[in-house]
Amino acid sequence: MDYLERYGTDVDEAVRLALDELGLREDQVMVTVLEEPAKGFLGMGSKLAKVRVEKIEDLHDEEDMSQADALAAIEKPKTKAMHDFRKKNRQGGQQQDSQGSDQRQKSRQGGGGGSRDGKNYGKQDRDRGRGRDRDRGRRNDRDIEIDLSGIERVSEPIENLVPDPENESAKFLADVVSKMGLTVNIEGFKNDECNYIEVKGQDSRVVIGKRGQTLDALQYLTNLVSNKNTEEYKRVIIDVEGYRSRREKTLEQLAVKLAKKVLSTGRNARLEPMNPYERKVIHATLQHVNGITTRSEGEEPYRRVIIERK
Repeated sequence: MDYLERYGTDVDEAVRLALDELGLREDQVMVTVLEEPAKGFLGMGSKLAKVRVEKIEDLHDEEDMSQADALAAIEKPKTKAMHDFRKKNRQGGQQQDSQGSDQRQKSRQGGGGGSRDGKNYGKQDRDRGRGRDRDRGRRNDRDIEIDLSGIERVSEPIENLVPDPENESAKFLADVVSKMGLTVNIEGFKNDECNYIEVKGQDSRVVIGKRGQTLDALQYLTNLVSNKNTEEYKRVIIDVEGYRSRREKTLEQLAVKLAKKVLSTGRNARLEPMNPYERKVIHATLQHVNGITTRSEGEEPYRRVIIERK
């Protein structure tokens, strides 16, 4: 199957779900937004986004991604209109190159004025040659291999969980979600270290929110309520149909893509602001990559990761 249609809380989420099933990267597909999402009010009247993700057959026509595009590729899918626009621009550029070649030929055949033009065109040729060299350097990141076999996973599997029908944390979350007007199924589990809550159902993607922001907020709130007036703190973890592991995989792919750009170009990569968990994923992914170092800068909630070449 070379295309899929999927729903998500927003366009980004729908695209990621389709890419996971197709086993493709975002630079290998063309995305068409079929339905825009609607937030509604407190969950009522909300509408999921729907996208069609189709494999691009001729990858040789695709432009190389710049450092900024590498970050945008994870969060901002290419639409069909964008793909058509770029294709049109490439065709226009080829026509201009052809016209420029004819003009240079005429200049060489002309007299004194042609000599001056010839010097100008010679400078343009040198500039164009330097541009091609930069482009070749930009493409070299495809040849850079990064071994992730020794990566330290941030979200380790939670073991020895047993069902907990009387889980107070799960009951609190169910009450909050129901008041949001969402239709989901919430199950509580526990072990000696934490209370684990699993969310599934028709509106489960709404619980995630953009880049997991709603899910993180609900988890923070549930932790506060669950550990209020208790002597022993017990962590509450909320997950929605395996979202956290998928998000970690997406961040790992982003980290690798940007690390290759840094090694290729020598320029630092500045990621968008992230929460502590997501920053930890980036640091852990690139911790043992030769020639790369990472650091965080800024203040919460605008703290971000910087990827640098050693």
